[in-house]
Amino acid sequence: LSQPFAPLNRLFEVVALVNRLYFNGKGVEQDETRGIRHLQHAAIQGNPVSRLILGAHERDDGNHRLAVQHWMISAKMGHEISLNGIKRMFIEGLASKAQYTEALRGYQNALEETKSPQREEAKAFYNGS
Repeated sequence: LSQPFAPLNRLFEVVALVNRLYFNGKGVEQDETRGIRHLQHAAIQGNPVSRLILGAHERDDGNHRLAVQHWMISAKMGHEISLNGIKRMFIEGLASKAQYTEALRGYQNALEETKSPQREEAKAFYNGS
């Protein structure tokens, strides 16, 4: 990402680290609730990885509706793992075809929005074309 986003990316990395510390109890008293709050804060700020983790947590707790909601937001931001999570839930009968279709379209739109001649040129350069 471009330089202006570097501090924001570092913030997301720190929030993810703090979350792992609380979930695992490394260096701090284990507190899953506090870890979830840190993830929720990062998710509200636009971090797709936090949405991915929250979705997995909700899925593991049996809250499939919330899992799909988190992954839907993340997939629409271009996060492929979240899209695959919804796809897996669709295959398992835990998400609807409409939900998977919406996530797929949102994911494709996010990818389309990031296309530019400069990015295509850079990709060709780095791939040796």
